[in-house]
This record gives sequence, C-alpha cells and structure tokens, in this order.
Amino acid sequence: MVCLKLSALASTLVSLGAAIDISVNSTGGNATSGHQYGFLHEDINNSGDGGLYAELIRNRAFQISENFPATLDAWNPVNGATLSLKNLSTPLSNVLITSMNVASTAKQSEVGFENEGYWGMDVKAGNTYSGSFWVKGSYSGSFTASLQSNITGETFGSVEIPSESRPDEWIEHDFELTPSKDAPSSNNTFVLTFDASGVGDGSLDFNLISLFPPTFKGRKNGMRIDLVEALEAFRPTLFRIPGGNMLEGLTNRTWWDWKNSIGPLKDRPGFTGVWGYQQTNGLGLLEYLEFAEDLEMEVVLAVYDGLSLNGDITPEDALQPFIDDALDQIEFISGPADSKWGSARAELGHPEPWTLQYVEVGNEDWLSGAPEGWDTFKDYRFPEFLAAINKAYPDIQVISSGSYYDGYAIPNPAGGDYHVYGTPDSLVSEFSKFDNITVPHIIGEMAAVHPNGGTGWDGPQQPFPWWGGTVGEAVSLIGYERNSDRIIGAAYAPILRNMNRWQWDITMIQFTADTVTRSTSWYVWELMAGHIITETLPATSYFDPLYYVAGRNDNTGGYIFKAAVYNSTGGADVPVNLSFDGVAPGTTGELTVLTGPANPYGINSPYTGTNVVKTSTTTIRADGNGTFQLTLPNLSVAILDTGAPKSRRRNRGSERKG
Repeated sequence: MVCLKLSALASTLVSLGAAIDISVNSTGGNATSGHQYGFLHEDINNSGDGGLYAELIRNRAFQISENFPATLDAWNPVNGATLSLKNLSTPLSNVLITSMNVASTAKQSEVGFENEGYWGMDVKAGNTYSGSFWVKGSYSGSFTASLQSNITGETFGSVEIPSESRPDEWIEHDFELTPSKDAPSSNNTFVLTFDASGVGDGSLDFNLISLFPPTFKGRKNGMRIDLVEALEAFRPTLFRIPGGNMLEGLTNRTWWDWKNSIGPLKDRPGFTGVWGYQQTNGLGLLEYLEFAEDLEMEVVLAVYDGLSLNGDITPEDALQPFIDDALDQIEFISGPADSKWGSARAELGHPEPWTLQYVEVGNEDWLSGAPEGWDTFKDYRFPEFLAAINKAYPDIQVISSGSYYDGYAIPNPAGGDYHVYGTPDSLVSEFSKFDNITVPHIIGEMAAVHPNGGTGWDGPQQPFPWWGGTVGEAVSLIGYERNSDRIIGAAYAPILRNMNRWQWDITMIQFTADTVTRSTSWYVWELMAGHIITETLPATSYFDPLYYVAGRNDNTGGYIFKAAVYNSTGGADVPVNLSFDGVAPGTTGELTVLTGPANPYGINSPYTGTNVVKTSTTTIRADGNGTFQLTLPNLSVAILDTGAPKSRRRNRGSERKG
C-alpha cells in the first residue's frame, strides 16, 4: 500500500480550496475477508449478567466462588419472613450448594421474598415472562408470583402456581406471567409469596429462581431483545468471545472453563468474575454460539492457554491438558454429531456443527505476568497450541494473542491480534500501520478512550464516546480496511455498559433496565459495516486531512468509497473529485455523510437521549467525465456506494453457513 508521503501536498491543496482528485483503478486490488467489523464480548460492566443475557433475577442461585461468597444480595423479605442462606445436606446440585431458606412464625398470612433485579425490571403489558424456581420442603397450597412497583407496591401482573413441593426432594416449578399494564418506570421487583399456614415445618428452601422476559428470536435462556437489536443494527459480522480478561481468569484455578458453561443451569457453577462481581455462567458457550448464528457473525474463539491475570504460568510439562481442552472445545463447536463433543452439542439441541474459521490462543499474553508470561507464550505455549490445532484442524486460522508490534515474529501460518485504545490523534496515526505487514492480524480490541493532550492511562477515560474520538476511530478503521486482505477485521471493545455498575467507561452502547443508548461510535461503525468491500482497489493517494479507501462489492456490483476528514486546515471543507475506472458518466451513487456537533467533545448522553450525530443521505450522479463531485466537512465520515442495496444486511462477499 502507498504510505502517507503525499500528505503535505494534500494539506496544501485543501488549504488553497482546490479539490482532491482521486482515481480508482478497476483491477489490481485484493480480496477481503468480507467481515471487517464486529465486537468483543466478555462480561464487564454487567454487560452479560444484567445486560445481554436476559435473566431478570439477580443472584438467582446464591453461587459461590473463590473470590465471592454466597450472599442475599438483591433479595428482601416480604411480610416479615426471615431469609437465610443454608448449605443443606441435599443441595440442588453438586455445584449449587447454597440455597435460601424462607421462614415465618406468622400464621394464616402470605410471606415470601422479592428480588430487585439488575437495578430494576422493565415490565410491559402483554409480554409473557417465563419463570421457574426450585423448592424443597413440605407445603400444601399455591405460590403467587408477581411483578410489582418498588415505589407504590402496585401489582402489574401475577400468577398462582400450585405447589408440588416435597419435604425431601427439590422440585422445579415453572410458570408464565403476563402483566396487564405497563409499569411507568423500571423501578420494579419480582415477588414470590406463599401461605405460611400451609408450610409443614415453618420454612421452605428455594434455589435457582429465574424470570425471563421475551428473548431475541424466542431463544430459551436467551438474549435481551432491545440490546440485541441495537447490536444487530450496526451489522457486525465478527464476534470475538469469550474475552478478553474473562478468558484468563484471576488465577490458574479460576479461568473461564467452557465446560462449566454448558448444560442445565443447575449444573453450571458460576464463574469468579474478573471485573469485581460473581458471574452466573448462564451466558455460556452454547448461548454465545446461538447468538452468533442469529446475527450471522463469524466467531473468533479464544481458548485458554495456561496464563492468568495474576501471572500464573502453566509450565510446559503441565500444558497438555489445556491443549486437549481447546481441541475438545473446537470439536464441540465444529465436530460431527457422532464425535464425543459434537454429540454433547447435539444433545443440547444443535446437531448441526457450526463453522469455525478463527481460533485465538490466549488473551494479551504480552501483558499478564510480563515479561515471563510473554516469553513462555513465545517459547512453548503458543507453538504447542499452534501445532496441535493445525494438525487437527488445518483449515482453521490460528491467531496469537499478541501482534507483530508486540515484538513477536509470529510463526507461519498463524496470525496476530493487535489491540489499541488511544486518543483520536493516535488512532489517526494507525492509518498506515499495517501497510507493509504481511502476517494476517485481527484488530481484536479498539476504541478512542482518551482526549488529545490529556494524561492518557495516568488519568480517567472520557465518560462516553465523543464525536472527535469517533472520527479518529473512523480513520483507523479505513486504514485497516485498506489492508483487509491481511486484516481479518476490527472489533470494538468493550461493547456494552450497564449504567448502574461499570468498570470501563467507553463502550459503543450504554443501557439501563429499560433504556438503550447508541453512542457516536455506533453510528460510524454502523455506516462502515453497512457497506462491505469485498475487493479493495488501488487509488491515487493524497492523505491528510482526507483519509479513504476504495473498492467494490461483488454481490451488489457497486463501487464503494469510504472517507473521513480529520482536522482540515482552518476547519475547511474538503472538495473531492472521485472517479472509478469503468464507472460510466451519469452513474448514480448513494452518498451518506455523518457529521457531529460544533464541539468535537459532543456525546450521545444516556441521561438526555440526545443524538448529536447528523446523517445526510443523498443521491449524486457522475458528471460527463464519470466523476463524482463531493464536498466533505471537517470531522466528517462519508461513504459513496454505487450499488447500495435496499437491505445492506446482505451486502457481503459470500454465503454463510451456520
């Protein structure tokens, strides 16, 4: 690729008001992966439990782990009941050993408990809420499940569940609850009560108390609809799971073990979360894969490689079990239904294997326990994983958790993973970073997080994505897409932030129990991902302040030009004369231009709901010479597409298999 050697000339042209002439060839380009845009998910900011994972009950199973004891967090008594935690001689399961005892001395009255949810619950009339709970103890009568206002006590919907409870056995009770009216806010609770006079010995034991709203595509144990719709709408085609730091775990005893995340919920022990809270393991490997299938995303699977966040390093003579575990995980995803782990997948309802093209070994091994952790990764851990996976699955692209720029001569045929969190200026400097790198890479995590001229990691992040930072992201994305024959794709990270508890400020989407906010970054990534280039094409190169890439999409036959203007001289508009070899005079194209507020620090605030991003879409026509004439404002992002389809969701380079 051509580097930035002509940038000074371009700046001079713009400052004089002359147009930048760009000619795009019709041959000599490179095929792309066809899925340049996506995101990383790990459970940070309560983006899994209390977020994407639709479960409404917080602390539903009183799970314990090495760092988190069982508690009654989010649970409160109703009508004078006494709540306590017990480890019974007969627990619900071998992994859910703690349950909640509900006792009362009151006679002839309704007692029970309520749950606050993940900082509230969204209650909508006509929606069917699917619930269940396990109970042990002698009780004749009915349970009443309801959704109530935490402010007024008003009941929006309730249902009676006949008791099948037994004194010496755990019995599951299922129910459906349909509210008759909308709650005016999300300040609501789930309440379960019973008649104390019908209890044989004065108390009952409860565990795994669950309530789901309608889920995306009706998946059991599925995803929250409005959050998925916001993600789906930006058209991601790449999905990196399960992290991120979550994969590594706090220690080599508490890494994210995928086998603990599959099967019935009562057999999932939960996970020692790395971001300050216990995780349920409800959002497990199968749920991730179904989610990827529903959104037609290509999975980049990360496998644990023997290094944890505290620097625990697995010695070489103890590494083989982790290699075997990674091979088992790959077989679970992509193996035939008659294989050991493929049959386990089939028993869970998905006999057809998923396609798996990318497997990443570890996460940021250059960071945890460095330098020893990084040295052991290069010396034996990655080479042994690479050899084993390549032998068993030669068609899978194996990816190192570090990049060329982390000082690693990545062995063939592996690729690298490059992470960048920076300022707008530093992201703009990424534009030509991979022009001369031949090893394939994924941009596994990226976002603008700090302002120009600030203190960087010595200070806080910006509170939310801001327009100037978003344009910086656009420039780097365009640079990566110029090299998309080797750049597999870019993943925004982290993707979601619960506004009630978070550990990382900058995310593409923010949410509460009943709201979803799409940040300034969402609008740029949505635009970029909506116009997939399947073949990049050579173009004359005058970069700074205009940064661009050109290509075409083989599905639509359209020619595509993606551009961003960053810090033009005096904030001037940038005129462009754009011609494509083979595009005839009079050809029309759809031009979409995104601009922001006058203040480049403007944000889409979750507190006000105001969107500062302005979208302008027009149809322009090539002149008699086949040239498109356009003028782009400073700090703008634009795409011209001569083949923009009505449904850009299908604007991809190849058919996908699930």
